[in-house]
Amino acid sequence: MPASPSSSAQAAREALAVRLTHLRKDAGLTGKELSARCGWHPAKTTRIQKAEVQPTDVDIRAWCTACGAADQADDLIATARAVDSMYVEWRRSHRMGMRKTQEDFYDLYAQTGVTRAYVSNVVPGFFQTPAYATALMEAITDFQGTPNDVSEAVAARVARSRFLYEGGHRFIVLMEECVLRYRVGDAETMAGQLRHLLAVMPLPSVSLGVIPFTARRTMWPLEAFYLHDGTRSVVETLTAEVNVVQPRELADYRKAFGELTKMAVHGNAARALINTAIDSLG
Repeated sequence: MPASPSSSAQAAREALAVRLTHLRKDAGLTGKELSARCGWHPAKTTRIQKAEVQPTDVDIRAWCTACGAADQADDLIATARAVDSMYVEWRRSHRMGMRKTQEDFYDLYAQTGVTRAYVSNVVPGFFQTPAYATALMEAITDFQGTPNDVSEAVAARVARSRFLYEGGHRFIVLMEECVLRYRVGDAETMAGQLRHLLAVMPLPSVSLGVIPFTARRTMWPLEAFYLHDGTRSVVETLTAEVNVVQPRELADYRKAFGELTKMAVHGNAARALINTAIDSLG
């Protein structure tokens, strides 16, 4: 597992490593003695204790057995899996196609009351039209070289839009103006997507702000992130989904969202920017 850009994930990995180290010390074992009991090279024990590698389920069971603490294995395995879910490579989650990932996101939104989203690259999934989602997912599938199940994945992604209309969900979205101008798909696809934004703006569940090119930047453009009820931030990078849950980092994302909100325009001013983008498509 590569080093995470999120200190939440790294801190959790280090905490797991500390727990395993304490188990070894409580058992009165040196690193070499534990390694011999587990049947691996001492360097592996060192890397696990330094949080340089993520131990597998088998590694954790062997470690606990060597320390006479087999009863703690299940809890430590659950902890390791939680750490693993904080940083998930897209190629890994898409190894069988994109549909499963989209269904998992559907479940997350079903459980979220208020979603605060900031996007600087593409329209958020719950606002996407089928044509826009198809063009985007085809590009992602081609880039990642993962199995193509785009039609099924699009259906699962577009299904999220139901939460705009039911269940008492709220969507507070900030969008850089460049998102309105980046051409995902052909001109017809992009025009349809922009018109859809105009259609959802009046919904009681939706607040859509656009940060103009001309806005004075008091907060620099960031990677896309989605705050779910303020208890989890899903950050999207080129290679991975990062799940931030550490309170200090969540506070930073909430603060950033507040600063970005100050630069955004809403209502008629936001509609004017969307209409201008539509007109530019010819």
